Amino acid sequence: MKVLVLNCGSSSIKYKLYNMDDESVLAQGGVERIGLDNAFIKVKLPNGEKKQIMHDMPDHKEGVNFVFKCLLDPEIGAIKDLKEIDAVGHRVVQGGDKFNESVIVDKSVEDGIEELCDLAPVHNAGHLKGIRAVDSLMPGTPQVCVFDNAFHSTMPDYAYLYAIPYELYEKYHVRRYGFHGTSHRYVSKRVCEILGLDQNNSKIITCHIGNGGSVAAVLNGKVLDTSMGLTPLAGLMMGSRCGDIDASAVTYLMDKLNMKPQEMADFLNKKSGVLGITGISSDMRDIENAANEGNEKAQLALRMYEYRIKKYIGAYTAAMGGVDAIVFTAGVGENQTDLREEACKNLEYLGIKINKEVNDKVRGEEAIISTDDSKVKVVVVPTDEEIVIARDTMELVSKK
Repeated sequence: MKVLVLNCGSSSIKYKLYNMDDESVLAQGGVERIGLDNAFIKVKLPNGEKKQIMHDMPDHKEGVNFVFKCLLDPEIGAIKDLKEIDAVGHRVVQGGDKFNESVIVDKSVEDGIEELCDLAPVHNAGHLKGIRAVDSLMPGTPQVCVFDNAFHSTMPDYAYLYAIPYELYEKYHVRRYGFHGTSHRYVSKRVCEILGLDQNNSKIITCHIGNGGSVAAVLNGKVLDTSMGLTPLAGLMMGSRCGDIDASAVTYLMDKLNMKPQEMADFLNKKSGVLGITGISSDMRDIENAANEGNEKAQLALRMYEYRIKKYIGAYTAAMGGVDAIVFTAGVGENQTDLREEACKNLEYLGIKINKEVNDKVRGEEAIISTDDSKVKVVVVPTDEEIVIARDTMELVSKK
């Protein structure tokens, strides 16, 4: 079976085509700047070479269509006919409390995603456009939605509810949902395979640290708690998101800066985090370089960033009554060695000991970076959200 995985954003489309017989990647790439000038697709060829092609893409339908054209291209493509694609799997950020597992797309699913656009207006609208584009260009091809917050649906009510009048949860579905679910799901299972742990009898803390970041407490294979909330704004300090903040500080700033709700939302999501503290960049590589050159605000941002990860590790260890393994994943977690070391520093009382020599060498590969005598194992596991989506898609379509 060949499965195409699509991740459609507001102005972008990432894709991977899998041969599910051996889970090999046949083709992958990404479209950028849909609806904007200078739109392009970047294709990663089997030899690792990347090719960028400029193409006018006024909407998602044309973006998906151009992905199909590239897949069929004799030089850079991987198939001869679109009929070779047996199914399409989509990442959908917000499933709310309507969807707690992956589903085959039908009219009711599309309607449900659309109803949830208020909770994730940019993301869900983009996903919906991608689903409808595939339906228009490849009618009859089965499509599956894998929801970013579904893995977190096992959280107990005492963990996901906010301490506001209960009727607001009943009426407006205001609660903690959590995100990066496919990543937390993949790495929490994979680390058990690496360490030989029984997933059904395990205490795992997964740290998905990228431009967006979240931490999850995974108890016996199910999420007990996670750092993101109603939206991806809550929790850790991130590239341009503030993370946890006193709600009264938000209303105070709205008054002082004369901001409307959407303006403040944009401010907290796009102009805060390490970007807001440093004024340099939202990219942690830039911040780390600036800190090494003596930039005091960059050094402060790193301390704030690492401190919050440490706080969540401690909190989730307490929530689960212990921890067997801590996992670092995503772009920053997989590659920034100093961050991993600092986030685990002074946690020896929990049984966490980092092997500095090993940790300093590990970038973007699976590795145990704790010492042999560390009671708690610390592991780097590169995430693979797309294979989770592809597997769910194949499973559901095979049962249809």
